[in-house]
Amino acid sequence: MTPDLDMLLEMGFEKVRAELAISKTGELQGALEWLEANQEKSYEDIIAASVAPTYADDDPDAEPLPLQPGEIAQSLLCNDCGKKFRSQAQAEFHASKTQHVDFAESTEEVAPLTEEEKKAKLEDLRRKLAEKRPGMSQQDQVDKKRNEARLIHSSKRGRLLTLGQEIRRKSTKQSQDIKEELKKKEQLKEAAAKRKEKQDELEAKARIKAKIAADKEERRLRAEKDRAEREGRGAAAAAQASAAPTTSGPAESKPASAYSDSRLRLQTSAGNLQKTFPVTVTLFEVAAAIMQDTGIEVQSFTQNFPKKVFDAVDFGASLKELGLVPSASLIVK
Repeated sequence: MTPDLDMLLEMGFEKVRAELAISKTGELQGALEWLEANQEKSYEDIIAASVAPTYADDDPDAEPLPLQPGEIAQSLLCNDCGKKFRSQAQAEFHASKTQHVDFAESTEEVAPLTEEEKKAKLEDLRRKLAEKRPGMSQQDQVDKKRNEARLIHSSKRGRLLTLGQEIRRKSTKQSQDIKEELKKKEQLKEAAAKRKEKQDELEAKARIKAKIAADKEERRLRAEKDRAEREGRGAAAAAQASAAPTTSGPAESKPASAYSDSRLRLQTSAGNLQKTFPVTVTLFEVAAAIMQDTGIEVQSFTQNFPKKVFDAVDFGASLKELGLVPSASLIVK
């Protein structure tokens, strides 16, 4: 590294900026001026600006001012402000900073800075940097607080979004559970309604059968009475004939509602069972009795004639309600 670069690094300048300043100006004084002029700019902006066209690119046909015969150019002179520069790089930097474009070669040599001038220049630059650093530090703190506030806001917003999603998920699950519960209740109500309808139908059939049997018996008695009158038998004989049932006539059958017990023939995988239960016993109690006797867990009962399947929905109904009176044959599954 050059002594000028070492001095800039000791002053606290970034290495990339110090190297760029030396490469653009060629010596310490110009580098200090360049660093002072560009201290507010970022390194990326400086690099982008360095590839921008200079005054020479704007006027490609411009010719340098001619020297007088025998003269040697010692410096470059800005005709706009009168400043002299020791190198082409210093003049280009001045042009980019001030937008001055009128330069000429000069025979006057620009004296280098003395040690005292260098120290004074460095002290002035240190003072300016020291004055700007507190402000930059305060701005950094403001930016840090602003960034922290943004992070806190983003975190709170994320938590709120997560909470909202959790609430919606729970609400959806609760709605689904309520719908499932209502569906089950509707199914139970429909099953109960079907059982009641079936029971009403069975009772209606039983009433019709009883009425038919009563009408048949009434016709039989009337026929017996007419026959006795034709044969000249007395009323007492007719009454006796009416009271005694004939061997040829059908025996009177009781309606299902008149029975208090039901005989069940149960076909299980462990063998056949013959059991008698009160008509008020439910299929669930029958299944429990089979479980106790055989250890078989009953899932359903099947009746072959008429073809019916009694599953868990029907287990709450009694034998009387299911029409399994006075007897029935069931296959246990």
